[in-house]
Amino acid sequence: MADTKLFEQFPPVATSQWEQVIQKDLKGADYAKKLLWRTEEGITVKPYYRAEDTDGLPWLGTAPGEFPYVRGSRAEAGWAIREQIDKTNPAEANSLALKALAEGAEEIQFSEPAVGGAGEFAQLTAGLDHVALHFEGSPELYRLAVASGRAAGSVAHDPNGDPEFAAELLAAASPGFVTAVIPAYRFGDRGATVVQQLAYSLSAGVEYLVAMTGRGISAGRANRALAFTFPTGSNYFFEIARLRAARLLWARILTAFGLPQEEARGTFWCRTSWWNKTIYDLYVNLLRTTTEAMSAALGGAAALTVLPFDSTCHPASEFSRRLARNAQIILKQEAWFDRVADPAGGSWYVEKLTESIALEAWKLFQATEERGGYAVNREAIREAVERSRLAREAAVASRRHVLLGTNQYPNPNERMLDQIDLAVTHGRPRRGAEVFEEIRLGTERHRTPPLFLLAEAGDLKMRQARSGFIANFFGCAGFTIDARAFDTPAGIVEAVLSMHPAAVVLCSSDGEYLALASAVIEGLKSAGNRTPVLVAGLPSDTAARLTDLGVADFIHLRTNAAEALTRWQTQLGIRG
Repeated sequence: MADTKLFEQFPPVATSQWEQVIQKDLKGADYAKKLLWRTEEGITVKPYYRAEDTDGLPWLGTAPGEFPYVRGSRAEAGWAIREQIDKTNPAEANSLALKALAEGAEEIQFSEPAVGGAGEFAQLTAGLDHVALHFEGSPELYRLAVASGRAAGSVAHDPNGDPEFAAELLAAASPGFVTAVIPAYRFGDRGATVVQQLAYSLSAGVEYLVAMTGRGISAGRANRALAFTFPTGSNYFFEIARLRAARLLWARILTAFGLPQEEARGTFWCRTSWWNKTIYDLYVNLLRTTTEAMSAALGGAAALTVLPFDSTCHPASEFSRRLARNAQIILKQEAWFDRVADPAGGSWYVEKLTESIALEAWKLFQATEERGGYAVNREAIREAVERSRLAREAAVASRRHVLLGTNQYPNPNERMLDQIDLAVTHGRPRRGAEVFEEIRLGTERHRTPPLFLLAEAGDLKMRQARSGFIANFFGCAGFTIDARAFDTPAGIVEAVLSMHPAAVVLCSSDGEYLALASAVIEGLKSAGNRTPVLVAGLPSDTAARLTDLGVADFIHLRTNAAEALTRWQTQLGIRG
């Protein structure tokens, strides 16, 4: 049995054979429209990949830890579990840090602690001498951190904001301490695509190297004191490939600065994305951060911060911090994600994505450099990211991009207005979900959510399908939904007169709408009732006649949900 060679039972299948089967299954449908996916990064993704798709990729014969470091900056697997502490009081922040370390965190990041002198800094870091500490805050905090002589950790100074200060920190720091961090997550949190995040971050990294070498600091020393922090979003395989592409391109840049191959490796950290997190259905954020953590681990992040699931609306609780921490602990200790370096290596899909992202990012990086580099192009970069944000928001608004629990499958009875701490959310980048959250919060501020009666009539299959669609659609605004089946138009009229809904939505088949709507609208007019009547779907043959009869709106798959819900809120007197 041990000598059985199972591969002999599965002979290779030529690409032409695969294509013949696909064409047969498509039954004449357009191959490109059905099976090719054009991403927001401008990358076309095929339905499957073969070995020939990755012919010539130079890193395929390398091992993790070998130049050009696509497969990892180190030979071994694993990453550091980093926990972010948001408490400003030094004593409270220190207490939380010690507790987090005792419960599985491996590094600590202090975010904006109120430290004004050496005494408060000592209070903040008490008992943490042998832990990698990362500081985000004021220049005074950064000076204190560097002066402490710590051998591991960082200060989150964006070096391109003040190159002189970056050089000062670098000159004073211990060799293993990171004094400059390129905040790539800021691009992602503001809606940038994966390619934009990578290209603009590389450009910022080059700006830093040029500034440091211009001040007499070697490129090698400057690079060892530099880290990139990327956001990890929900596009699972793209996030894995982006980290691999980042190491490839940064290695290429470092060799251009004269570093030998063995030193041409960068430091790449990750934190889960802010852009795709939501206020409503908060626990879905747990699912999002878990898959994002998986992407970061598989992509080879050196350290990872998982944001607590409830950080979108109020300060993280002990419970949410624990869940964020445990997501990484489970990935390590139960899923064994730290046992194998670059487990995605050899997947033709991931290898091809790595190449595609690298090529697109390199083109954008070169274009930025040709126009004068990062500093000169800050405004152009801001505008490009803003265009991407608007495009991504439009995809959310039309529900082409799904945010579960927010623009699809909401719980309309959920109330979040009282849980939002404006002091926490003020000043943060706009999230994709906010276009719908503003609608929901507007409904909550209203005295009573409007009642929409879904009147199911006629064809059983069509009425149930359309009723479910409409309940989901108006549920996204937090409206109260009451779906009922009726045998006659008179029954619908009677229900409207007794229930006093804000609107009634007819849910039936296209062929039945004309007679149904005519009877219902006439019955309501006769009773002196002006409740708006809507139709679920867009019956192309009768839409104009239905409009003439008095149908107020058609809600269908191509309806821009955010625009329609805002319009109906306005019509019903609901203010945001």
